[in-house]
Amino acid sequence: MNAPLPVEVLKQHLIDPEICIRCNTCEETCPVDAITHDSNNYVVDPEICNGCMACVPPCPTGSIDNWRLVVRAEAYSVQDQLGWEELPQEKPLPPDAAAGGEGGQATPAPQAEPGLAQAAAVTPAAPGAAVPPWSAAHPYVNLYTHKTPITATVVGNYRVTGADTESDIHHIVLDFGEQPFPVLEGQSIGILPPGVDAQGRPHHARQYSLASPRDGERAGYNNLSLTVKRVTQDHGGAAAHGVCSNYLCDLTRNDTVQVIGPFGHTFLMPNHPQANLIMICTGAGSAPMRAMTERSRRLIGTADIGKLMLFFGARTERELPYFGPLMKLPRDFIDINLALSREPGQPKRYVQDLIRERAAHVRGLLADRNTCIYVCGLKGMEVGVLDALRDVVVQSGEDWSILHDALRREGRLHFETY
Repeated sequence: MNAPLPVEVLKQHLIDPEICIRCNTCEETCPVDAITHDSNNYVVDPEICNGCMACVPPCPTGSIDNWRLVVRAEAYSVQDQLGWEELPQEKPLPPDAAAGGEGGQATPAPQAEPGLAQAAAVTPAAPGAAVPPWSAAHPYVNLYTHKTPITATVVGNYRVTGADTESDIHHIVLDFGEQPFPVLEGQSIGILPPGVDAQGRPHHARQYSLASPRDGERAGYNNLSLTVKRVTQDHGGAAAHGVCSNYLCDLTRNDTVQVIGPFGHTFLMPNHPQANLIMICTGAGSAPMRAMTERSRRLIGTADIGKLMLFFGARTERELPYFGPLMKLPRDFIDINLALSREPGQPKRYVQDLIRERAAHVRGLLADRNTCIYVCGLKGMEVGVLDALRDVVVQSGEDWSILHDALRREGRLHFETY
């Protein structure tokens, strides 16, 4: 009659600090604000987390998808997690352990309506898809980590914006020699800058999208390229020194860098004939668009090529990365639309303005189930792009919410913003 109550067990959600690249995607995605961070780690508060899984699909590295069965009273606290360098090993549970509530709930959750829990686990909080296009090639991820980085050699580094502009963007080519590093268009890598932070810890990796296609910056070579903007100001305009961007922009030929990754399993190029691409980007966000465009260009004459439509924004022509090579591409190969917001003698125009101006062509592509949309640049552009796409669809008398849901569900609308 006086037997002790069984010990309650929690399936605790944890983030692997060895794989995490501190991109902040999980914290932005979490609908209950259970994820926080300091200068060392991103962590999950067991008193808040409800195990909804919304943060899992958008994570580019998979570091978010880690769990430990623990006695609820002994759950790892936020302070415990902030001090970790690696995940702890699973602890044996006592024989009187009993299953607790869902995920990381501190107390049993109210009974939800049927199906709501399942919907939370698969519906992305972000405006884009949490799955890749159906025909995308299989990506390899996390082949190299903070503990086991791969060394690449710099074989090229040159500025791709006008020397007289404030926007200092570099095209950097890294060679991996005989070491395997398979990548796909739309993936990214992490760069480990040398030195330590203010707390004396080694710098964490910074993430950069690939600017070259799967078969290399130079076709048939085991190399890749990045588009890197030198950071000298924060988003508020105050002076700031980007640790990794300045390190990369100052590299010279034959320097070596430490690389981790690759990352990314959703922002991938479709791999079937006649796939159409709508690419929307600003500044250094052009990197994945360059990779996809170059992949398509190399397929000319060997396979059917769908339609390519590019909306590319910058302040002036001289601040558009790759402006010269872009203008040399055949117009029957890619439909280029440049949005210049500070060009002398011209009205301010942004990518969303051009999307509306080209409504008829955009609407025609949206009506084709072979069309995928990719958006890359500053996070602030998400709302403007979605509003423009909605306006294009509503003008034709269609329901944007229905199409938006279909685009996300089918892996045809992707955002990579920062």
